[in-house]
Amino acid sequence: MTIKELAKTYEPKDVEARWYREWESKGYFHADADSAKKPYCIVIPPPNITGVLHMGHALNNTLQDILCRWKRMSGYNVLWMPGTDHAGIATQNVVERQLAAEGKDRFALGREAFIERVWKWKAESGGQIIGQLKRLGASCDWERERFTMDEGLSKAVRTVFVKLYEDGLIYRDNRLINWCPRCHTALSDIEVEHEEQKGNLWHLRYPVIGSDRHLVVATTRPETMLGDTAVAVNPADERYRDLVGGLVLLPLINRRIPIIADEYVDMEFGTGVVKITPAHDFNDFEVGKRHKLNVINIFNQSGEINSEGGQYEGLERYAARKRIVADMEAQGLLDKVQDHPLAVGGCYRCKTVVEPYLSLQWYVKVKTLAEPALAAVQGENPGTRIYPDQWRRNYIDWMENIQDWCISRQIWWGHRIPAWYCDSCGEITVATTDPDACSSCGGSAIRQDPDVLDTWFSSALWPFSTMGWPDRTPELATFFPTSCLVTGFDILFFWVARMMMMGLKFMGEVPIREVYIHALVRDASGQKMSKSKGNVIDPLIVIDTFGTDAFRFTLAAFAAQGRDIKLAEERIAGYRNFANKIWNAARFAQMNLEGFDPEQAVFGELVLAEGDRWILHRLNETTRETNRALSEYRYNEAAMGLYQFTWSEFCDWYVELSKKDLYGDDPERKGTARYVLWFVLERLLRLLHPFMPFITEEIWQTLPGSKPSPSIMLAPYPTPRDDCAFPAAAANMERVMAVIGCIRNIRGEMEVPPSKEIAVILSCASNESLSLMKHNEGAILSLARVADLAIGWGLEQPEDASIQVAGDVQIFVPLRGIVNVEEEEKRLAKEIAKIEKDMDFLGKKLENPSFVERAPADVVEKEREKLAEFAGKRQILEESLEKIRKLK
Repeated sequence: MTIKELAKTYEPKDVEARWYREWESKGYFHADADSAKKPYCIVIPPPNITGVLHMGHALNNTLQDILCRWKRMSGYNVLWMPGTDHAGIATQNVVERQLAAEGKDRFALGREAFIERVWKWKAESGGQIIGQLKRLGASCDWERERFTMDEGLSKAVRTVFVKLYEDGLIYRDNRLINWCPRCHTALSDIEVEHEEQKGNLWHLRYPVIGSDRHLVVATTRPETMLGDTAVAVNPADERYRDLVGGLVLLPLINRRIPIIADEYVDMEFGTGVVKITPAHDFNDFEVGKRHKLNVINIFNQSGEINSEGGQYEGLERYAARKRIVADMEAQGLLDKVQDHPLAVGGCYRCKTVVEPYLSLQWYVKVKTLAEPALAAVQGENPGTRIYPDQWRRNYIDWMENIQDWCISRQIWWGHRIPAWYCDSCGEITVATTDPDACSSCGGSAIRQDPDVLDTWFSSALWPFSTMGWPDRTPELATFFPTSCLVTGFDILFFWVARMMMMGLKFMGEVPIREVYIHALVRDASGQKMSKSKGNVIDPLIVIDTFGTDAFRFTLAAFAAQGRDIKLAEERIAGYRNFANKIWNAARFAQMNLEGFDPEQAVFGELVLAEGDRWILHRLNETTRETNRALSEYRYNEAAMGLYQFTWSEFCDWYVELSKKDLYGDDPERKGTARYVLWFVLERLLRLLHPFMPFITEEIWQTLPGSKPSPSIMLAPYPTPRDDCAFPAAAANMERVMAVIGCIRNIRGEMEVPPSKEIAVILSCASNESLSLMKHNEGAILSLARVADLAIGWGLEQPEDASIQVAGDVQIFVPLRGIVNVEEEEKRLAKEIAKIEKDMDFLGKKLENPSFVERAPADVVEKEREKLAEFAGKRQILEESLEKIRKLK
């Protein structure tokens, strides 16, 4: 049988482009809503249409793709639902910058023309990340790709808004929100990025009316004093108890404000007196509500002082700060200034420092929605499991303390709030279709709210809106609830929790069965990647340099639960070497499988050698462990198990073991070796495919024999086979490999050239070992490069021999003429020192009455046996050292 010859070297770029086109064009990623197979569904965390592939995306989507390819090969009907998010603020900023470059702005353009401009930008430039995800190998069902502003999802958003409003769960209120003075919109907490900065703590003196005393308040934002409506002390603070109920005169503004007592005040911070500015501090807002204080907003939408600021009206906030501090100092009311570090919140898009700002906004009452979403992750059999468990605890803590959700944004790009205000009667009409008249008075003088909904509002519906809800579609019937979600911890609360709430509210069940939270990708020293630090690694450059498979495998190999990934290009280069190792092993197999037809052999009739049974057993165990690790989201364990098996056991051991039979004269042994080589490689490629899709497909297609499917991605994922379980044979072979390893160690330590064959004596302490070594004499001769091998029971060590011990076999290698005596002396001394250190540790452990009395008897006995074994090894090594010294 003639098979396609593999190139001498693996060139990823051509292979990756060719196979991805093949997979996509043949519809291999497409899920069938009518399939009888068990469904498995993942919805992609929708990337922003303004985004480009970064390390977080690369990790997140690699892990999803591994799961989807694994499940697809395991016989599931897999839907990986793709899509992008309209990213309201981010996208609007992109288009506004374009307009600014043309000397225009959105207000001059008008709302409708601006929205048209955004749609035009999306069609031309938006969503380039989709193409980049394809380069990563993402096997999404691109035929079903969705967008949060497409017609179907827009319908879902309106339906949800109206229903929540009708149920009394959406309301409008004047409350404090995060406000961006540059973007002129409210921001969610996740849209505020905090950065540690150097700041100041100004101590300001407020005169107490009716006395000559002052209360000194400490503030990091002196300009907000213009909006103070009280000063507060702790009710337990003896220093100020007599002043509670009195008044102070607010400097510069000369407004009388009360002195109140509230437990919120920390007596140990500053002077134990705080200014209360309900319109410009979230904590102060709550204090203000408790004490029914006035709420005075001193800023306009651009962060400038408004008419409430008296003589400071019109000043930008930081200019006002400077002037206020100078005026306080001039009046003798600036007590002191201290250095004080601050966590300053900035808009995640324009980086402008946000302001707590009193504004009329739309809110969702979330307490009612949160209760079932909280219960869904609790108990012995929760509806949704969160991995690792630490994030379940964080989710619970956040949900127990959840606050109402501000869902309105003062921008133009997004889902416009479906609420109309009547100028005649003042009532609000909320409807799924645009009304012509007020639902209360019937008047036609109605106008739609200009705000749009928070992007997270539409994303919260993603698991069911992408499948056609509110219509009852085949996709919903088959794939909802979704099986798994892979996401970062930073959106556990802002996205995952909200999906849980909306899914339970509108679908009556959890939207996701399992949530896997992955960690961050950091640089090699553990620092968070950022452009300002210059430590960003571009995934696309990495792919071009090392290949997609090497990059994906690196991410999986380091994706340990709860531990950030420290990524260095050297590590990716190491896994490129791994890809090359696989390629070279495949080329070796190909050269030895010319004319081979696996269908002519019957597996159960093969006469297997010890090495054959060993590699089949190890393949079986690796298969078992890989499936287990993936089912538990232990990507690193799955990847490293496959790496160890591929590199060490298959390539370094079995390929070498097979050469004797492949190149020998025994046709039966040659046939068996060829079959086992093909069998192991073929299954290994399938095991590796979810991690390394391109190289495995390229090699798999060249293997002899008929294929169970046109692509490896549709072939069955291996599972353990009873007829491949050979535990006893595997244990025996590993004893032989240990002996070979010891001989190789001596060769390496003594720097014996690989081409130089040596003499070896194996002294066995049991008939079992003697039989085993003699049975595997050929493997020892070839794999250890031995010319003269003596195997016997209780053989004596030659005077000039180095020694190592493997179980109950002593390995003697005569050194005269092949070794540097001084180096061997150093090696033996080092080995003896190491053993003595281990013996000292074990000795102290066994001398400890607490350990001996409390530990199980079998554990204590094992430790004693270990100590005796160490003592025996030390004696052998000391004798060897004495003999080597005689060679001097």
